[in-house]
Amino acid sequence: MRNITVIGEILVEIMADSPGSGFLEPIALTGPFPSGAPAIYASQAARLGQPCAMISAVGNDDFGRLNLARLAADGVDTSAIAIDPDLPTGSAFVRYRPDGNRDFVFNIRHSACGSTTLTPKAHAVLAQTDHLHVMGSSLFSDSLLHANLTAIETVKARGGTVSFDPNLRREILGAPGMRHAMTRILGLCDLYLPSGGELTLLTTAQTKAEAIAELLRRGPRAVIHKAGAAGVSWHDRNGALHQPAFAVTELDPTGAGDCFAAAFTCFWLRGMPLAETLCLAAAAGALAVTRRGPMQGAATLPELLAFAAQNHRTPG
Repeated sequence: MRNITVIGEILVEIMADSPGSGFLEPIALTGPFPSGAPAIYASQAARLGQPCAMISAVGNDDFGRLNLARLAADGVDTSAIAIDPDLPTGSAFVRYRPDGNRDFVFNIRHSACGSTTLTPKAHAVLAQTDHLHVMGSSLFSDSLLHANLTAIETVKARGGTVSFDPNLRREILGAPGMRHAMTRILGLCDLYLPSGGELTLLTTAQTKAEAIAELLRRGPRAVIHKAGAAGVSWHDRNGALHQPAFAVTELDPTGAGDCFAAAFTCFWLRGMPLAETLCLAAAAGALAVTRRGPMQGAATLPELLAFAAQNHRTPG
């Protein structure tokens, strides 16, 4: 088993019970749920039995304790998650609109995770890291950007591998230095995992085929394009492979892409056949949306296998 590390935000998510627009009046809420894209990824990877560590920070508060307890219970190495004595744990309030889109109120940039640095405990974790997973959502502060770039160089210098999920809205690319940083990471990663329109985010291409060709020229061994209900496609220099989506009733889409990415990288690192890897990763993404709460749908390997069998899919 190869050791995975992820660096980035930890927060709680608090969800509106009723659909609507925004938070301009008192409404019923449910939460807090442990959350943060890198934390969801780590939770899913650990539940699949993969050694996985997280580098981040939480506040000295109940929200931080809630996240630490959940990650530890799932099997994540939390030794490099610092507890900030002054800054609070991040938070996100979420409300679904009737059309399925979401309104958010975030407190992340000025929370504990925004000040994450590579402490001695973080360096100890990186010394054991074989694979680093990077998310665009975790590049929102200078300290997190520096930590991720330093970790990439450290892991790659030892012959390790890197996966990169851009997980970033196009407008955020306008932040000073962000496009340069994302382009640099793209050139260093082994697996690139964009969702939907993110496929062209870092390219000059106008079509999917042009974007994939351009991306493969720029460094990644493979592009894994997540397209929701349209399934997921693997692309490398030798060809492509498509995996249809599983049909499920969606309760909460938050974390689906993170669960897919975690499952995919775990099985890829284990040398599992590509068709089987895609099938089980798609199952992980599908199961993630069937439970309310970002980490609540993270599955174990027996659960993924049973789900695939129930849906008449034999991995591989």
